[in-house]
Amino acid sequence: MTRPAVRIDAVDKRFPGGVHALDSVSFEIGEGEFFGLLGPNGAGKSTLISIAAGLTRADRGRIEILGHDVVGDFRRARASLGVVPQELIIDPFFTVRELLGLQSGYFGLPRGNREWVDELLTTLDLVDKAGAITSTLSGGMKRRVLIAQALVHRPPVVVLDEPTAGVDVELRRLLWAFTKRLHAQGHTIVLTTHYLEEAEALCGRIAILRKGRLATLEDKRELLARHPFRFLDLELTAPLRQLPDGIVDLVDAHTDTSISLRLHKKRDSISGVLETLRHAGIDFTDLSVREPGLEDVFLELTRDGGDGRAAS
Repeated sequence: MTRPAVRIDAVDKRFPGGVHALDSVSFEIGEGEFFGLLGPNGAGKSTLISIAAGLTRADRGRIEILGHDVVGDFRRARASLGVVPQELIIDPFFTVRELLGLQSGYFGLPRGNREWVDELLTTLDLVDKAGAITSTLSGGMKRRVLIAQALVHRPPVVVLDEPTAGVDVELRRLLWAFTKRLHAQGHTIVLTTHYLEEAEALCGRIAILRKGRLATLEDKRELLARHPFRFLDLELTAPLRQLPDGIVDLVDAHTDTSISLRLHKKRDSISGVLETLRHAGIDFTDLSVREPGLEDVFLELTRDGGDGRAAS
């Protein structure tokens, strides 16, 4: 891995009321990576991003952006970072173009930045809205403006915090096409999302936080490969009334006429499970076997009572 674009070193953060948001979290993100930062609600993702952006102070530890400490060298660290926040926080009193001009000024950019602003407006399909007051925009258009704001100073590191939450399919496709283009141009992309199929499709390495701690940090392919389960999906000929004892503990999800069984690759034989179902008088019209996706691994690593590791 090249030099770290983001270095997180033993970051600890507590909030009033005994909430331990981050517990000695440490990892690095290399330059040019497309990195996934995942975790359930309350895992500490947004707190970590806020500390990286200088909006919150860590109690202990440090974060560096391209070697610049976010506290001791805040100006250069912040100039190297663009954050697209989860919330639609936007100034309602300016037009879109005025807002991007102001944002350029915050980073000391000259009027020559107008060419890049025009490119952002075009790429994000905001040209027709450039003269509109931001308070009049739809939620999807406001999301596009937030992305333009985060990128107006051409930051080498871009953090996308739930960028597609609540947006339609068309905007989601536009955002990912633009994000892939940024990555291809050498930007480091850090993505948080609850749409795990997006992280699976886009990210190379993935960190999963659980209750403020780093549950795992692995290459996506290695993470998926070591997951010890596969899934057997069955379409039944009749509504399910009762499962035999040897099958009950394997059920991952089911409806009246379909079941999904989670089979341990080393312990549960597909042929044995099918034979048990036949003996119980449970017939099926269709079956399929699927390998786990990132969502399956995520649930295994973050489920209550787990130890933060996939079973083996």
